[in-house]
Amino acid sequence: MNPQNITTFAVLLFVAFGTWYLARSLQPAEITETVSDGTSDGFYLKSARILGTDAEGQLLYEIEADFVEQQENNEIAMQHVRIRYSASSKVPWTINADEATISEDQSLLRLSGHVIAVSNEGFGGQVTEIRTPQLDIEPAMYKAETDSRVQIRIGSRSLTATGMLALLQDNRLQLKSNVSGKFLP
Repeated sequence: MNPQNITTFAVLLFVAFGTWYLARSLQPAEITETVSDGTSDGFYLKSARILGTDAEGQLLYEIEADFVEQQENNEIAMQHVRIRYSASSKVPWTINADEATISEDQSLLRLSGHVIAVSNEGFGGQVTEIRTPQLDIEPAMYKAETDSRVQIRIGSRSLTATGMLALLQDNRLQLKSNVSGKFLP
């Protein structure tokens, strides 16, 4: 080999090595997949329906939600929630809320954002509507409670209060404080 061929070979080798190095440094980092052990961090559902039953398996209530997601603390968060009691439970209430959270032990539902409870057979046998920004419900105990501001309409009568306890199955309502109302004959 003559010196000119050796120089050309060295230059080509240098260019090839430089091109390889440049191409390698410009490539995106390799994507590594994590291998799952099959366990999940939670679940989510769209258009979900949750049924609550008594000890004998009889339907007590039904919760419908547009979106349901299990949280890290095992609570269940829901959006656009509707709660209806079964006809056999004799609780004539339907409750709607923007959001709800079910406690980990599933005994408490915390409703929030434009909570509206309506009964066609409400207090005094008249259409009754309860509005509040936050409401805690123990659905199996038929109990609803809040410390927030409450607006109640019973027929043409209207009441406002701060805090309320409602025993839905007994059709009883207890207002806690700052009660004021408007009654027309």
